[in-house]
Amino acid sequence: MTDHDLTITISVDKTSKEAYDAINNVRGWWSEEVKGGTEKLNDEFIYKARDLHRCTMKLTEVIPNQKVVWLVLDNYFSFTKDQTEWKGTKVIFEISEQDDKTQIRFTHQGLVPPHECYEVCSNAWAGYITGSLYNLITTGKGEPNPKES
Repeated sequence: MTDHDLTITISVDKTSKEAYDAINNVRGWWSEEVKGGTEKLNDEFIYKARDLHRCTMKLTEVIPNQKVVWLVLDNYFSFTKDQTEWKGTKVIFEISEQDDKTQIRFTHQGLVPPHECYEVCSNAWAGYITGSLYNLITTGKGEPNPKES
């Protein structure tokens, strides 16, 4: 990983298992619209946010209570010219114990500042990780995108 990949770190007063379980509850913090498996090695799921964003993720590394890695298999943004910016990138959640707290280090490996979507995507990830995922871990309730009617 380079220093230019988007990285966000949060700390919580919960166990590494509680953090791991929340990360894998993608519908609880990212989007209620997620279709497919989100917990086991080789699971694939589709994320969709209205007509703005759609992506297919595959779990390529799953180490209980320590690490989860998603590989972006496919991606579409309605607001970028280059539809390949996310393809082949990895979304990595690393869980560790730090000073009596559980630390979650989120890295979107391959999401870098030169990308057309970087500003929008980094702001969105920051909201999901520091807001919705943090709240899901600490209170049991995240703020995922609601199901579309």
